[in-house]
Amino acid sequence: MRSSPRVASHRSTNDQDHAVPDGPSSCRTGPEGEGGGQPSGRRGCGRKRTRRLRNLRRLGKAGVAIAVALAFLVLGDRFALLFAERETEGQLQKSLRLEAAPQVEIDGFPFLTQVLDKRIDAAHVTVPDLAADRVSLARVHATVHGVRLEGELPSHLRGGTIRSVDGDVLLSFEDLDRELGASQVRFSKLGPGSIKAEGQVPIGGQRLRLHAEARIGRSGDRGVSTDISRMRLDIGDVAVFRPGRNGGLRLTPKAARAVARQRDKVRAMLAVPVIAERAGIDRSQIRAAMRSESALDRLTGTPGFVGELMKVNLFDVVADQPDLPAKLGVDPGLMGAVRGVTEPQLADRLDLSFELPRTPGDIRIQRITVERDGIRARLGGGALPFGDTSGARAAGGR
Repeated sequence: MRSSPRVASHRSTNDQDHAVPDGPSSCRTGPEGEGGGQPSGRRGCGRKRTRRLRNLRRLGKAGVAIAVALAFLVLGDRFALLFAERETEGQLQKSLRLEAAPQVEIDGFPFLTQVLDKRIDAAHVTVPDLAADRVSLARVHATVHGVRLEGELPSHLRGGTIRSVDGDVLLSFEDLDRELGASQVRFSKLGPGSIKAEGQVPIGGQRLRLHAEARIGRSGDRGVSTDISRMRLDIGDVAVFRPGRNGGLRLTPKAARAVARQRDKVRAMLAVPVIAERAGIDRSQIRAAMRSESALDRLTGTPGFVGELMKVNLFDVVADQPDLPAKLGVDPGLMGAVRGVTEPQLADRLDLSFELPRTPGDIRIQRITVERDGIRARLGGGALPFGDTSGARAAGGR
């Protein structure tokens, strides 16, 4: 009976020696599966794993909630942006008196912070098919900066003021061909500031080949002007008509060489005194050529004779030789129709001048260039109000 305390003390010492420590090693088992602490160690390990899984689930749920909240904030910001863009398009259409609503794209994220501050840092505006006098501008694109907004934002946009604008206007050759080229005239780039026009125009019941050039320049702050020159109408390969004071109807080099080889046509032309005068041929040479074949051959064989024939204005010949144009291959009826074409009439068919519509604010054409696709005008300015800005004006007046 006295030995009992010693036995208990021995067992207590053994239990301490074989106690399972806390931590990761508590989940381990002995090599032979011994140890009375093994079942409780497994239970402790399971509880810790359960706590970890619960924490991970809580973190996952919190992450999903945050992601959903951010998604709703982004969607709300984008919906507010789309609403503001549509409202701005409507206000600009009214203020600028546009037939079609422009396209507005507002820069910056988040958008709601800009709305709360009643400002937009930058936006892009595109106006399609803007009518400008007799032509339509294919596209007007502008970037606006420093837009101050008016209204109960974001639910109601009353208007605003654009601090500065820079952009460009394109008058495409394709549109010019369609709108001004009903006579089958085509426009294309000739140089940095010039274009050329080629095609056909109906005159006297026939279609004559047209050639012309035009210099493009700025007219005032809102206009584009064209200075048309070198206009000519080809009557087949026989004659060329140029309108204006120093114009007229003259033989082409091919036709002049053909006339020089035909004695009857040469004599018919030489019989007109004004031709001899304009061609600078001495009258004694003409008299000799009219009497002698050899004298005529010597005259027509002169190196400058073909050039002299090309100087003759066929309109001056008709009075004395009414049948001469027909002998040269020119229809007399067409000749009369061409003679009635004036320089302003022909130039009007090719006039590309236009003026931008008047807008509030100060928008000006700064530079004009001719590109491969058309005529481009660079725009600049600012202080452009849109919508109802009476509140801003009243505040500025106080």
